[in-house]
Amino acid sequence: METPADPAKAGWYTPGPAPGEKGPAVIAGHVTWNGKPGVFHRLSSLKAGDTIEVARTDGKSSKFTVSRIAQYPKNKFPTIEVYKNIDHAGLRLITCGGQYDASQHYYPDNLVVFANLAGAE
Repeated sequence: METPADPAKAGWYTPGPAPGEKGPAVIAGHVTWNGKPGVFHRLSSLKAGDTIEVARTDGKSSKFTVSRIAQYPKNKFPTIEVYKNIDHAGLRLITCGGQYDASQHYYPDNLVVFANLAGAE
């Protein structure tokens, strides 16, 4: 998965399901870029029970309810947990986390928001 070059946009993992389809739709975005907030700058402020609305390219939107948020060291990213098949429509939002190392231009962790479909319009 590649994160979009434009820090104001998030990128959907296209081999996986689209948001609202059965399975885990995975979307990644920058938390910061060149010292400025990225599209997922406030992702860490989400809590279980919060609502996320994803605008789809077909003009519809899917609403998800956050079930949990977890932070993982990048070298222990839970690939199977994030991408595995599930029996419902889910959402995984991924960004960087942890203490930013300015000398390395690097965040040591990934923040993952797990959510389940609440409805579609």
